[in-house]
Amino acid sequence: MYRFKSRADADLLMMAPVGDQLLQIIGREPAAQGIIAAADLPEAIAALEVAIAAAEMARKGGNEEDDGGAMAVGIGQRAWPLLEMMRRSLAEKTDIIWGV
Repeated sequence: MYRFKSRADADLLMMAPVGDQLLQIIGREPAAQGIIAAADLPEAIAALEVAIAAAEMARKGGNEEDDGGAMAVGIGQRAWPLLEMMRRSLAEKTDIIWGV
């Protein structure tokens, strides 16, 4: 479980598999502790936006429903809370940390 913290937003809890995936997308190794410096946020935001756009294009090219008939939860929905935290943190020029 990850608890992302920023002075710009409320704490964000995320299950480890999703947190690992999002950290890898932004070029970070999944770890028990870490930081995304305010200076690195524009690049991290862009990486998530690219991954979300690619997943959306792939979804539109395939079947939108899983075997149960319900809409599958995509990377965009999973990444949205962290992406919003990143945007708020960038606006306030503050870091995002976890595990401390």
